[in-house]
Amino acid sequence: MLSYTRGPSRPLLELTIGDLLHRTADRFPDRLAVASCHQSRRLTWAELSDEADRVARGLWSLGIRRGDRVGLWSTNCIEWLMMHMGCARAGAALVNVNPAYRSHELQYTLKKSRMKALFLWHKDRHADYEEILGRARHGLDLELEHTVYFDSPEWPALLDAPGQLPAHVAVDDVANIQYTSGTTGLPKGVMLTHHNIVNDGQFLAQGFHYTEVDKIVMPMPFFHCYGCVIGTMSALNSGAALILPNWTFEARTTLKAVQEEQGTSLYGVPTMYVAEMALPDFKSFNLTSLRTGMMSGAPCPIELMNRVLDEMHCKELIIAYGQTETSPVCTLSDAGDSIEVRVNTVGRAMAQTEIRIVSTTTGETLPTGEQGEVCARGFVVMKGYDGDPEGTAKVIHADGWLHTGDLGVMRPDGCIHLTGRSRDVIIRGGENIYPREVEEFLYTHPKVGEVQIVGIPDARLGEVVAAWVRLEPGAEATEAEIREWCQGQIAYYKIPAHIRFVDSFPTTLSGKIQKYKIRDFEIEVRGLQHVANEATA
Repeated sequence: MLSYTRGPSRPLLELTIGDLLHRTADRFPDRLAVASCHQSRRLTWAELSDEADRVARGLWSLGIRRGDRVGLWSTNCIEWLMMHMGCARAGAALVNVNPAYRSHELQYTLKKSRMKALFLWHKDRHADYEEILGRARHGLDLELEHTVYFDSPEWPALLDAPGQLPAHVAVDDVANIQYTSGTTGLPKGVMLTHHNIVNDGQFLAQGFHYTEVDKIVMPMPFFHCYGCVIGTMSALNSGAALILPNWTFEARTTLKAVQEEQGTSLYGVPTMYVAEMALPDFKSFNLTSLRTGMMSGAPCPIELMNRVLDEMHCKELIIAYGQTETSPVCTLSDAGDSIEVRVNTVGRAMAQTEIRIVSTTTGETLPTGEQGEVCARGFVVMKGYDGDPEGTAKVIHADGWLHTGDLGVMRPDGCIHLTGRSRDVIIRGGENIYPREVEEFLYTHPKVGEVQIVGIPDARLGEVVAAWVRLEPGAEATEAEIREWCQGQIAYYKIPAHIRFVDSFPTTLSGKIQKYKIRDFEIEVRGLQHVANEATA
């Protein structure tokens, strides 16, 4: 029996995000669409649809037309959702900008995305975004024509501006561009169409068994595909409400939102659930309204899964797997699945999606039970990497199969057990970190002669960044000096947690650096064997 399976045949929606919003607003006009707890703001589906039209008309007044790119650089807020829906109505491609980005990363995104407008706040407790933007723009000739701050008169003026809606937006238009490093190197803009994410949201909503009475507590960041597809699109497809606990994740405000809003579903990566259950007064929160939720974004320890099912009342918690390039979910368990399936696998192929496991050497489909690379085909596959046909061709082959770079085993029942990653990627608390990107940045330090970045196990975050640095001849530096160089230029989660200065690196006879030996060495000297060997689903 070969490692090939196809999800159920269910109708695909031929709707844009804007069309779907109209449909949901018509079906449930007076039901809650979003509650932003930290802003004390609430919108019904009819109100959200109206706000989306206001944003779309405002974009028109700025000269934004179908196919133009609009950047959004913000933590979670009601304005994020308004922009998400408004760009869709305007036919513009929303470019997600990570709020953790600093000048080096922002500069790259501004140039690469060719965005014509950027929406943001002046500052928050984490960063001065206006100052970072100023540094990133310095001396550059960009296509960026408009910068609109939510906390300035420009935003309400834009919402009241006269304008018009486009006559036509196509389902295969690019709706969203999200940056990920793909295979290797600097971040690539993953182009997701309306068709991609509307249907991913449709089948996710079905997997959760959502209806309009559900309330999804969503502490995941909107800029991430988890937030702006698994979060928004599963709600949009079902009429369920989105509950935003805070600007960024905080364990206490998340549980408070569940309790006060009577949330029925809770999203998060494993580290979030760990933080919530670690609160000294965890048991004082009434979480009995919870029915389901999702744990995804990083390997899930089996014991953690069992605790969430029991202590957080998420009896129908599901696991999903995918990547930004698969819109993002391509396999998932169902809320009605046995605990065994939800603990030991990432579920089975999503509806209208094919999954197979192939040999990493021959590309042939392997028998069930054998480890190989996970591949996906169907509506979930991205349109491609923005402006990078060569990079696209490396991961999407001529036969339409997307090669994920992840390793797994297919069971006879079609469920997938992930076993590792063939690509060089670190997942720290659900955030993907691409070693080459960090390495290339560290090479800008005048004392760094050579650097290798690896991920090493961490009990709380899953993995953290470790750097081996060979300094230039005669140079001296400290760990603090290297980290200080990173501050304000790359996202905090990419800054190495551990730095070791070395004279050489382990290599093969051909001179290829053996990163696994670096990782093994760090695990050994730091006594992390028990963390590295912890069982995960």
